[in-house]
Amino acid sequence: MKVCFLLLGKTTEAYLREGIGIFEKRVKNYLTFDLKILPELRNTANLSFEQQKSMEGKLILAAIEPSDWVVLLDEAGLEMSSVEFSKYIQRSMLQSRKSIVFVIGGPYGFAKEVYDRANEKMALSKMTFSHQMVRLVFLEQLYRAMTILKSEPYHH
Repeated sequence: MKVCFLLLGKTTEAYLREGIGIFEKRVKNYLTFDLKILPELRNTANLSFEQQKSMEGKLILAAIEPSDWVVLLDEAGLEMSSVEFSKYIQRSMLQSRKSIVFVIGGPYGFAKEVYDRANEKMALSKMTFSHQMVRLVFLEQLYRAMTILKSEPYHH
């Protein structure tokens, strides 16, 4: 199973880029993994939030294959513990999904069309994190899930 992490815009903070790089490398020891960065919208000052979401939605949908299992990282999604997330990944592998795509949207959420295309929504926490920070948190949790499945000591 291939895992893709789909993001809008580059990670701007150096400390986050470093952490993301560390966990991306670690995750690739366990999974076929792709970090796909879509271009950030430009000249959005005169656009409404809905127009921005619509434009971002078109970029997201163009990057998703019809056979992809799409999981939106969304505050209204299902919350899981780290162990539950590891079991979720394991079930996804056992169901022989070709690829699973985890998506972080823009600052105003997802367009309706993206919600309609998604197979599931997942929340990382009831707390709110910046879109930049969520990238690192998610990758750490994906790495943690893999070490749980392999009974490695990273997760205590």
